[in-house]
Amino acid sequence: MSLPLKTAWHIARRDLNARFKGLRLLLVCIFLGTAALAAIGTLTAAIERELVSSGQELLGGDLEVEVWQRDLRPDELAALEEYGEVSGGFRLQAMASTPDAAAPIELKAVDAKWPMFGTLVLSDGRKVGAPSGTNAWIAETALERLGIAVGDNFTVGTVTLKAAGIIRDEPDRLSEGFQLGPTVIVAEDVPARAGLLQPGALYQSKHRVAFADAGRSPEAVEEALTQAFPEAGFDIRTRDRASPGADRFVRQMSDFLTLVGLAALVIAGIGIAGGVSSYLDQRRSSIATLKVLGATSGDIVRLYALQIGAAALVGSLAGLAAGVLVTPLLASALQGLLPVESGFIIAPGPLALAGAYGLLVAFAFAAAPLLRARTFPAMALMRSGIVPLARDRRALAATGLGLAAICALALLTTDQPMLSGGFLVGAGAALVLLGGLGWSIQTLARRLPRPANPLLRSALANLHRPGAPTAALVTALGFGLAAFVLLAAVQSAIDGNIQSRVPREAPDYFVLDVPRDKEARFFELVQEGFPEAGIRSVPTMRGAVLAYGSKDKLIRVADLEEIPEGAWALRGERGLTYADRLPQGNRIVAGEWWSPMHDGEPLVSVDARFAEAVGLKVGDYLTIGILGVERTARVANLREIDWESMGFNFALVFSRNAISDAPHNLAATIDLPDNPDAAARGTLLRALVRELPSSSVIEVGGILVEARNLLQQVSLATLAAAAVTVLAGLAVLMGAIAAARAARTYDTVMLRVLGASRRQVLLLQLAEYGLLAGLLAAVALALGGTLAWVVITQLFEFDWLPDWGQVLAVLGLGVALVLVFALAGSLPLLRAKPARALREL
Repeated sequence: MSLPLKTAWHIARRDLNARFKGLRLLLVCIFLGTAALAAIGTLTAAIERELVSSGQELLGGDLEVEVWQRDLRPDELAALEEYGEVSGGFRLQAMASTPDAAAPIELKAVDAKWPMFGTLVLSDGRKVGAPSGTNAWIAETALERLGIAVGDNFTVGTVTLKAAGIIRDEPDRLSEGFQLGPTVIVAEDVPARAGLLQPGALYQSKHRVAFADAGRSPEAVEEALTQAFPEAGFDIRTRDRASPGADRFVRQMSDFLTLVGLAALVIAGIGIAGGVSSYLDQRRSSIATLKVLGATSGDIVRLYALQIGAAALVGSLAGLAAGVLVTPLLASALQGLLPVESGFIIAPGPLALAGAYGLLVAFAFAAAPLLRARTFPAMALMRSGIVPLARDRRALAATGLGLAAICALALLTTDQPMLSGGFLVGAGAALVLLGGLGWSIQTLARRLPRPANPLLRSALANLHRPGAPTAALVTALGFGLAAFVLLAAVQSAIDGNIQSRVPREAPDYFVLDVPRDKEARFFELVQEGFPEAGIRSVPTMRGAVLAYGSKDKLIRVADLEEIPEGAWALRGERGLTYADRLPQGNRIVAGEWWSPMHDGEPLVSVDARFAEAVGLKVGDYLTIGILGVERTARVANLREIDWESMGFNFALVFSRNAISDAPHNLAATIDLPDNPDAAARGTLLRALVRELPSSSVIEVGGILVEARNLLQQVSLATLAAAAVTVLAGLAVLMGAIAAARAARTYDTVMLRVLGASRRQVLLLQLAEYGLLAGLLAAVALALGGTLAWVVITQLFEFDWLPDWGQVLAVLGLGVALVLVFALAGSLPLLRAKPARALREL
């Protein structure tokens, strides 16, 4: 007759140590896995909720229409007004100046309806709307660069403005994208009065729509506008995609964190299996005694399942609490990148899911050792220290059922089932691989010749003796060391991208909207202050790709249901140029460049990667729209472009006769001599503002600093997340060594009885673990490196640039930690009393 549940709990509770002695590894593994998933789910849910709920405020409307180098035509504006209230304005780079200083700025011209959603807050606490007249709301950094205070005047173009207030909170800042200078907000008519909207000038007109019908679908309106004006070159965004960059980053980080959480679960599961096996091994005499006293197998399972369940529940609850507590730290690391509050966030759904994962993992990996102990008679349990228990098929079935439940939960609750499924399949394959490797190591150790050195001979024998925990150690050590490789490879690859994508060597300034008739004067102004400066200028304009393909079968972009992967140049308007010679840093991979001053059929040179994405080849045709006029050119060649250089790079370069008659200006780069004088820099900027008031200067140094800061924030967030797997790996390593220690007590006692010294026992342990760790280092390098490659190239879409020296150093540190843990785990064996240990075995 089975024990009642109340009685079983009473016995289990009395037997359970208040500090969970023996179950601490299970507790730690459940805690780490649950905490990782709780923090990941909470943070991701909070960001996605903020993006959805604040979409109107982030965008400034329900829908935004953006177009380059022109304002909307009356018919286009009328089409927008059919859907609701419209707020328009302009965005452009410009120069702000005073008699003593000049600074590049991002000029944001808005009408009286702005902002339709959200509130602009100034540093003095005022909540204001669009400025009027010549007033301007100005970023504090621009104020500092100009050396002025609130109430002072400054000049933009040919207009004198008044700094009427300092911007503290700009409601639609996130949707504006990467900032090339501090913001200055002015009235809508200021750019035109300042002479900044001349034909050919690079500026954007932006119109936001607040729907009159709150239930109207933004996607339906977007489709209707695209069909009504297919050649207009509109770049349309909706409140559901208020910040495409943020959406994409959230997706990438969510996918990465999902992999981190699943990796932590897999590693934690291995630790749980080892921890429960070790705990039940310590309790085998108690189990045998209970069976002798009449306890049934079901009673044994019930008693120890209650203990393990209590420990798993405590670990899960502690993990949930830790996940909630750590979320503000992760949010702070992502401040400025994503719209997320830095306070505590409670998301019931993700927390419940994390708790469910924790308990499921505990069940799946604890089932096998628990069921294995229940089916054997008392005498077998008492002899298990020297005669290991055999495997139980029902235990393996229970583990398989638990793993299937975990996989089902992962696939049903993820937004990326293919990614999660692929990872789970990979993790399963890794477990099989490591299990097979453990078996191979035992087989190989059994067949190798016996070394003459007694320590090596004993270490080799320990790998294949009956009851040797080699398979469990191989699995635990393999995943633990792979966690070290993952962390090092991800971190060093991101650092490598920071170094390569944000180059140290770059032009000092980009200059936009240099009038073509003043190009010579522009060169003179720069060379007056810096005779050795390097100057390069190119024609530049904006246009949208409207169609592409063979002459007989052009594909209209407006007819595409989905933009092909990698065909980024089909999205909205892009920078265009024309040239007589191959641009610097480019290499032709197909076709030939045209002759200087080519006057035949209009030609175009296309970026090879873009051409591959859309299926373009030499001889095909490309149609673009510039200021509402269609132009078609034949593809003359494909180019390989060094996009990582900070020079002028264009996906599409045309022959002069293809687009040179369209209104346009020049863009230029200025490369100053090393260590230029700050005063001379200021003089140059003021001279450019004075003689070329419609031109704008972008300081590259500030852009590089901001880009590095953004990538370093990404690096910090990934470091914090990946560290969870390393912590789980460390816990598993310590647990595996602790579990193996109990099995070696008998061996150690026998060696001591036969006269082995403490030094010899310690060297024996180090030799055994050294052999295993050395063999597994290469496997861990492959496992961790593969997962890191997926994270870097497939999720973040960065280049694969790990520092292998750093990766190998971290892997070496992991191997050293294994040896340190092995040494520390062996010390209690030396204190074991032979008589007592032999009586307990």
